[in-house]
Amino acid sequence: MPKDFPRSRRIAEQIQRELSDIIRLELKDPRVGMVTITDVEVSQDHAHAKVFFTRLGDDELEIEATSRALEHAAGFLRSQLARRVRLRTVPQLQFKYDASVERGVRLSQLIDAAVATDPANREKK
Repeated sequence: MPKDFPRSRRIAEQIQRELSDIIRLELKDPRVGMVTITDVEVSQDHAHAKVFFTRLGDDELEIEATSRALEHAAGFLRSQLARRVRLRTVPQLQFKYDASVERGVRLSQLIDAAVATDPANREKK
């Protein structure tokens, strides 16, 4: 295996795929809603994993409720993950909201607005 694709990264990607499926198909908590797992970071000893997620909608209260619901369901998610992934120790899951997608959309809107109001851009058309 090449050095640029370490075992921790492969484990993180597998956990990301499996958690996405488990949340979508098996988690019945209505507070979770439409959640996308954007990234997983696994510690060197594979005992802990930070799971980054985004949520459809940007209401701060809904994001906080989703975060609490995922933390509450962490034991269930970990047990389901243990059934699907062959690891000696399944990492403890810690959920963090990933605001990078939201920031990217906001920046894109600002760029589009700046381009639309630029007089030099109007003359080229």
